[in-house]
Amino acid sequence: MIDMGSHTAEFTPPIIQTEDLTRVYQRGHSEVHALRGLSITIKAGEFVALMGASGSGKSTLLHLIGCLDTPTSGKYRLAGREVSTLTKNERAHLRNQLIGFIFQNFNLLPRFSALENVSLPLQYRRAPGDVRRKAEQALEHVGLTQRIHHLPSELSGGESQRVAIARALVADPALILADEPTGNLDSATGKDIMRLLTGLCQEGRTILLVTHDTQISAHAQRTLYMRDGQIVTDGG
Repeated sequence: MIDMGSHTAEFTPPIIQTEDLTRVYQRGHSEVHALRGLSITIKAGEFVALMGASGSGKSTLLHLIGCLDTPTSGKYRLAGREVSTLTKNERAHLRNQLIGFIFQNFNLLPRFSALENVSLPLQYRRAPGDVRRKAEQALEHVGLTQRIHHLPSELSGGESQRVAIARALVADPALILADEPTGNLDSATGKDIMRLLTGLCQEGRTILLVTHDTQISAHAQRTLYMRDGQIVTDGG
């Protein structure tokens, strides 16, 4: 994780910085302009919500920030490193080192226990050390010590999302990208998940959360609103 303990804000580079970012998709003979000259800055340790109607460009932006896609033009720096010119393998390495993902549908492997699901990122990275112990610690961090051997089918929606959060945390990422993490949960469970994410931000992690729910976005320190591939309002 990025060391923020000994640096003041003025010397710490933004963890996310985009300049005039565009993304154009070819659809037959037509072009779809998903992002139109988008520029944002998110500091290390911030909790930022991203809102907008379907088709506003939220998912495209999240994919670019998550190093899953590349822009058509413009610049993107992640923790001070220019991402736009990296190769696919270089982006994958940077993504594995710095980013944890949380999805609306949990994306847990159904035949794997909670512990096995959380261990996967470390196994993919061939991370040194005791993989099992690190996975157990991540599950303990989200309050699931007693459920580590349960399959996803044996877990509630809230427990499944906690497993997904533990999986995102296990490699100690500096940045967490959460795509509608409470979308499949009831309101009470959703509040529990948001308290958990807020606590992670207080520990020093940066969180970018996509949501349609203003009650969920209220947990963030500021909110970015998207329309037609652009930021139209910054609530910060």
